[in-house]
Amino acid sequence: MEISAGIPPDEATRGGEGLTPELAGRLFRAGSKVVVLGDAILDVWLSGQCDRLCREAPAAPVVDVRQQAFAPGGAGNTAVNLAALGADVHMVTAVGDDLAGAMVLEELRGRNVRTDHVVVSENRATVSKRRVVAADQVLLRFDDGDRHDGDDGETARLLDALRVALDAADALVVCDYGNGVLGPRVRRALADLRPGLPLLVLDAHDVRRWRSVSPDVVTPNAAEAGAVLQVRLPQDSDARVEFLDRHREQLAEAAGADSVVVTLDRDGAVLLTGDQPVHRTWARPAPDNHTSGAGDTFTAALTVGLAGGLPVTTSVELAQAAADIVVHRPGTAVCTAAELEQRFGTFHDAAVGPEQLARIVAEHRSAGRRVVFTNGCFDVLHRGHVAYLNEAKRLGDVLIVAVNADESVHRLKGPDRPVNNVRDRASVLAALSCVDHVTVFDQDTPVELLRELRPDVYVKGGDYTPEMLSEAPVVRAYGGQVRALGYVPDHSTSAMIERIRSTVATGGTT
Repeated sequence: MEISAGIPPDEATRGGEGLTPELAGRLFRAGSKVVVLGDAILDVWLSGQCDRLCREAPAAPVVDVRQQAFAPGGAGNTAVNLAALGADVHMVTAVGDDLAGAMVLEELRGRNVRTDHVVVSENRATVSKRRVVAADQVLLRFDDGDRHDGDDGETARLLDALRVALDAADALVVCDYGNGVLGPRVRRALADLRPGLPLLVLDAHDVRRWRSVSPDVVTPNAAEAGAVLQVRLPQDSDARVEFLDRHREQLAEAAGADSVVVTLDRDGAVLLTGDQPVHRTWARPAPDNHTSGAGDTFTAALTVGLAGGLPVTTSVELAQAAADIVVHRPGTAVCTAAELEQRFGTFHDAAVGPEQLARIVAEHRSAGRRVVFTNGCFDVLHRGHVAYLNEAKRLGDVLIVAVNADESVHRLKGPDRPVNNVRDRASVLAALSCVDHVTVFDQDTPVELLRELRPDVYVKGGDYTPEMLSEAPVVRAYGGQVRALGYVPDHSTSAMIERIRSTVATGGTT
């Protein structure tokens, strides 16, 4: 794994490809400059009480509005989420010279988004989306505003503003939701500018329109990915992941992108990048009426991670954690850096004791869930670990990871290991969305845990075969399955630790 510039080697040693509160905090405080180009919308939430129907139209409810809330929507919501995660955000868009446009700008400025590069146009009516809410349910949404491409004058001003805003930028996020502003002339101009552009993240309803711009990452949702492939994706989550994996080249080619991250709402997200193994995240489901803007939050956190030098798999995990926070709130919500740091901090005491874990497994089993179990030292989490844990989770419904205690690692790996204590190792593992429960064991093998928990599937990663595993007879004796997954060589961890130690000693970064 590469250690990114800007993340100290000692912090990279602790986290590897996992996230710790310290690493997340440094990432958010780095203040990466991010330019957001796209459709800024005014979101309006009209909330009240509904206890009668309209006499003029008996099927229509009457809502007594008690509260109004305003928020930047569309690309504006992506911008405010970026700012809330510590980025230095510059908004580039066009709004009308009207009340809605003025309110969008006011809301953006109030949330630490720079609006120096926003074009105010007399030939445009700002798009607004008004939702009427009662008893936490959206009863009606009505939209207004212009969705046409800008005229020559507006487009020229927009592109001039973009060129100025991009000076010394770490990332450009393009948000194309079909609400005007981003027409063919803007796409052609960006294609011409592409060699000099920074990290380019695209969130668009139709990624094919931006193929000539060659984005680094695109973030379509399931329906948008299906439109690209001209099929309706399977409804079963595992089948969807497999289908997307099989069609990764077609998706990447259509978008002209290096990496494709398909968001699957309550089923998490799927990362497809080059020939790397598919990486899936698992979400904490929420009601559909609490999901407004969650995709914008996901894109914002993904961008902050990538701009800060995190590996793409870690950045996707960061994005999923941010989306999980906002989907449990009503309205157009924003995830802050402090909330994410706190979330990762909660994993510090993540390890579950054997007795409690046995009760948890019994509950899963009574609910008909398939339990998968694996174990290891996981001294510094690297991409091989992450890939095999991700694959292990896909073998069932619940993934339990048993971590060797410090004394056990010392016996197995030598006097200078572990580098990270068991509390840190467990917390980094627990922060992965594919891991459901973490426990610690003192023995050199987890045989006693396996006898107690009786998981449906026992998984090991590395150059093992089932016949080489001393645990295999125990698992087979109670009717469980034994699986050996992808090669996770120990020397990759050892080599990484030696490189980090060398880097620390010389005071450099790699």
